[in-house]
Amino acid sequence: MAILKFDHFNIRAPRELLDEVKTFYEEVVGLKVGPRPNFPFFGYWLYVENQPILHLMDWGEAPQNDEPSARFLDHVAFACDDLEGFIQKFKGLKVDFSSRSFDLPAGGKLTQLNITDPCGTGVELNFTQP
Repeated sequence: MAILKFDHFNIRAPRELLDEVKTFYEEVVGLKVGPRPNFPFFGYWLYVENQPILHLMDWGEAPQNDEPSARFLDHVAFACDDLEGFIQKFKGLKVDFSSRSFDLPAGGKLTQLNITDPCGTGVELNFTQP
């Protein structure tokens, strides 16, 4: 038995915020809305290529600060390309971001751009360079 790959992450939020979160992940991060099973609750599935990696579901009310789901989802991370393209996109959309770079143990460099979605979830975009 082994973990094979990252499958998806799920964000629950009230409907109005959910629509804002969907727009953020579409316009800022670049995910695409795609097909979703006919669940008995409202939501979206957002894709990278053919993989639905973000599931959004209507929660009705925002979580209280003492609920585990409000405390433990720190960030999600995506492997990306075109670092400068993302930087220009964020500047054009007036999205606040931070950047940091590291030397990788096996050689090369990793640059991270960090942004925050409308629910307060950290989003880390990783770019590797030789």
